[in-house]
Amino acid sequence: MDDRDTPLCCFLTHLAFCLFLFIPLAVLGQPTARLPRIGHVSGGPWGTFPTHQAFMAGMREHGYVEGRDFVMEVRNSEGKAERYVESTAELVHLPVDVLLVSVCGAPLRAARQATQTIPIVVAACNDDLVDTGIIKSMQRPGGNITGLSKLTPELTPKRLSLLKETLPSISQVAILWNPGYSDFKADWRELKAAAQRMRITLHSYEFRQISDLDAAFDSMRRDHVEAMIMFSDVLSYIYAKEFARQAAVSRLPGMYAFREVPDAGGLMSYGPNIPDMYRRSADYVVRILQGANAGDLAIEQPTRFEFVVNVKTAGALGISVPQSVLLQADGTVQ
Repeated sequence: MDDRDTPLCCFLTHLAFCLFLFIPLAVLGQPTARLPRIGHVSGGPWGTFPTHQAFMAGMREHGYVEGRDFVMEVRNSEGKAERYVESTAELVHLPVDVLLVSVCGAPLRAARQATQTIPIVVAACNDDLVDTGIIKSMQRPGGNITGLSKLTPELTPKRLSLLKETLPSISQVAILWNPGYSDFKADWRELKAAAQRMRITLHSYEFRQISDLDAAFDSMRRDHVEAMIMFSDVLSYIYAKEFARQAAVSRLPGMYAFREVPDAGGLMSYGPNIPDMYRRSADYVVRILQGANAGDLAIEQPTRFEFVVNVKTAGALGISVPQSVLLQADGTVQ
């Protein structure tokens, strides 16, 4: 090689080396897009309940894959209502792009306290959202809240009617409910009116945590109530087996808000399918992530309800379920 070419050769070699270093550094220096965050305060570890799996299935139906298209930010309340406030505030502080709230009552109160701007999707609301003043209307909620309603107040008289049809002689019925989640104002209003028509006396028994159940069921036994209706809340879903066990020990026929309790040994339930509601709540989350305003998305109401009877439990309680009741059942547990 001619010596005169050496400086040019060195220059080109040096330039190529610099470009080799520069290009990867430039690529590495590009900011990566932040994945949307979906915040949720769960009653237990994420993934342990059918509702969790149903929500993720709903997201996949829309082509949204966790880790690729969004991130789940989950906090565990361990079924304790007092933890919703601090856990939700932590999620808002991150911040998250959407809050997925399990039910109305304590979880929704915590979300409303934490933010008035981050969209909130309620997966299965157990309160009358309009009656409580949380939203303006079912068609146009306004504000930052939307989601699905379980129509719980409207279903409560039907639950009492099915219980009465199964046990025609009952006149003393216990209502087991958790005021820590909700005052269930609309439920009580509808239920009292129905009980008066059926000439049934209602007895109120409260609990706020699972450790309160022993005392509540002891009181029911002392008062000689003949059957029980349970208002819907998160704890009765998380601890379905414990509620069914307590009722069995007390030999108390129970009507519940969702099939998970008769599946676990309770007598019967009437209400919408809760995992299906969680799957449908993914529709709302996706639309919001795509730019929709929560307040413009109408509250969805269930159109199909499940009536489930645990025939084995009925036999253990000495109850002969009338054929007219069994014919209405969407499913039985043998």
